Amino acid sequence: MATLAPNPGSTQRYSRNRRSQLAIWWQEIDRTTLVLVLILMAIGAVAVAAGSPASAKRLSTSAETLRSLHFFYLHMRWQLLGLVALFWAASLTKENARRFGILLAGAMLFALVLVPVVGSEVNGARRWLRFGFSLQPSEFLKCGFPILLAWIVSWRTRDPQIPVVGICFGLMGVLGLLLMLQPDFGSTMLFGCAFMVLILLSGIDVKRIAMFVGGGVLGIVLMYFTYDNGRNRIDNFLFGGSAFDQVDLAQRTLLNGGWTGLGFWMGTRKMALPEAHTDYIFSVIGEEFGLLSCMVIVMVYIAILVRVILRLVEEEDLFTVLAASGFAAQFGAQAFINILVNLQLFPSKGMTLPLISYGGSSTVAMCLSMGLLLAVTRRNPFIQREKFTLRAIGDLP
Repeated sequence: MATLAPNPGSTQRYSRNRRSQLAIWWQEIDRTTLVLVLILMAIGAVAVAAGSPASAKRLSTSAETLRSLHFFYLHMRWQLLGLVALFWAASLTKENARRFGILLAGAMLFALVLVPVVGSEVNGARRWLRFGFSLQPSEFLKCGFPILLAWIVSWRTRDPQIPVVGICFGLMGVLGLLLMLQPDFGSTMLFGCAFMVLILLSGIDVKRIAMFVGGGVLGIVLMYFTYDNGRNRIDNFLFGGSAFDQVDLAQRTLLNGGWTGLGFWMGTRKMALPEAHTDYIFSVIGEEFGLLSCMVIVMVYIAILVRVILRLVEEEDLFTVLAASGFAAQFGAQAFINILVNLQLFPSKGMTLPLISYGGSSTVAMCLSMGLLLAVTRRNPFIQREKFTLRAIGDLP
């Protein structure tokens, strides 16, 4: 029986189409933000290698001794998976990114409903679902929440009578309740930051802003009197704790290296620091690579936020402005809360440093979030656009 030989022409056309699609993607993507994200991930690889020996020694037992670079090797695997998620999400069209974000947010909200019922408890918090692997729904909800809120608010452009602000407030209220049932006040704060930024950009009136701020203050007060761990952290921050508190140890570790640091693997205070590879990795960087290196990291975070803002100045699509701003708010809030905790300027919240700290689901989720940010901000650089203005929207119902 004769067999058909492959058509060389069709193979060449497919190859040309793929190159053409890649070239279009490269023109439309925000390459500056992509490079800055990759720089942070590279810094993270070095930082986790520096912090891994301290955490490995601390978590070793008589039955099992962890290798010095145990967490570094694991982090490399998670970073590889994160890079796949980053580039896959960034390759999506804006429409597909919106659909994926909405579906992901819906799935994670449903998962959050299940957490208080069938979730696993670790260190007094019930935040994980186990299906042969651990899943923290709140981490992946960060990938879809700004898109979901931006999509709801953008209904305003089709029908001004839809009470989009009321819907968003209701959604945020339900989310806050689900998170505090775990309890997870840190994530509640991050989602609240994204929500506040989106609502402000939507043209909401001052009275409703005051209502939201008042609700946030009331929530903090209720948390203080009902959440023992949160109350202890606030008390230690306001009134001072012992010399062995985590935040105090982190600050002393951070300052121990001076401006230029003690050198890679030369840090000593990090060995007494809990979570040296995650929550307090910024202090490890300060001890081993110096405060100048910490300043560089802060500038990279600021550069990403500024770049997103500059990207949106010439954007006329309401959904794009809101979704990208929500992602930037979550990313920036998490980064600077972590840094302020290490500087003893904010109560300890148990947040990782985005794209730098060791993490499993948090690393993948953050890469996915940045990929979706790049996807929703894709645009043809040769098309002239009208600038987005809040005046064109008016007050929302």
